[in-house]
Amino acid sequence: MAKITASVYTSHVPAIGAALDLGKSGEPYWQPVFKGYDFSKQWLKDNTPDVIFLVYNDHATAFSLEMIPTFAIGTAAEFTPADEGWGPRPVPKVIGHPELAAHIAQSVIQQDFDLTIVNKMDVDHGLTVPLSLMCGQPQAWPCPVIPFAVNVVQYPVPSGRRCFELGKAIRKAVESFDKPLKVQIWGTGGMSHQLQGPRAGLINKEFDNAFLDQLIADPESLASKPHIDYVREAGSEGIELVMWLIARGAMADVAGGPAPKVAHRFYHVPASNTAVGHLILENK
Repeated sequence: MAKITASVYTSHVPAIGAALDLGKSGEPYWQPVFKGYDFSKQWLKDNTPDVIFLVYNDHATAFSLEMIPTFAIGTAAEFTPADEGWGPRPVPKVIGHPELAAHIAQSVIQQDFDLTIVNKMDVDHGLTVPLSLMCGQPQAWPCPVIPFAVNVVQYPVPSGRRCFELGKAIRKAVESFDKPLKVQIWGTGGMSHQLQGPRAGLINKEFDNAFLDQLIADPESLASKPHIDYVREAGSEGIELVMWLIARGAMADVAGGPAPKVAHRFYHVPASNTAVGHLILENK
């Protein structure tokens, strides 16, 4: 059967992609950010999965405000980098895994989660920036990727509990696939940031690091954190952190297995107007 070997968590700040694409990663402002991923790039080379299941949020590229699915799984054979207003990022197209994606959709829907099945869509910085941070600038991404888009843009958005339980359902789906694939699940977005209003530029280091601590040690309790706490403490866009709970819910310890190994942890501010958080957990 297939199995989830690790989970990866990272911010997906669009300015990070621009810095990389424009050759600015060596500048003093950006050096500390990219240095935090040096370990991760080597780790991914040493632990390359067969498939990455990547949880992110679309930024009005594949979906507009006219139609916003709460959970959408990409089942296509490939996904093109989106034009977000200044041309597509100069990154490889994303190769999908239609067979596993369709199996996960079937299994998760039968576990009473309503997914939107997307057979064609472009993918924006929410998905490509995490890949760039973990892979650098390759000619092709190291493995197929299943995009999984979550609505954290237009309220109502899913609760942390719903996301955590969805992660459990995804783990069951992966483990019921009858091919011996190694799968990583990535949760992206966050950390604390607010892009508009009188609190624009808000960053809360204390909240972010407490979130990382609890995500590692007590995700069950973290899943009960209400939306208002994210908005109050982490800013209006801090709600993206509920997507990390999908990845955490898919780890083995949640189903009674041993606690995961913390392979890497990194936190830095600022990157643009956002706090950057990053974590790698390995199933034992």
